[in-house]
Amino acid sequence: MKVDILTLFPEMFPPLSTSIIGRARDSGKLEIVITDIRDYTLDKHKKCDDYPFGGGAGLVMYAQPIAD
Repeated sequence: MKVDILTLFPEMFPPLSTSIIGRARDSGKLEIVITDIRDYTLDKHKKCDDYPFGGGAGLVMYAQPIAD
């Protein structure tokens, strides 16, 4: 099984190398690919999100780095 993770924080995922998931990766039954979205942005400051239009809580991801 292959799992692709798109994230702004790839440093959060080392626990996926331990326990049951770690054993599945070691035996070749599971492949986890962690991709840092910031590597694909065209913004010189590596910005990938912005506040929602119209206000409100949270942030909205730009489509460009995810599509690239």
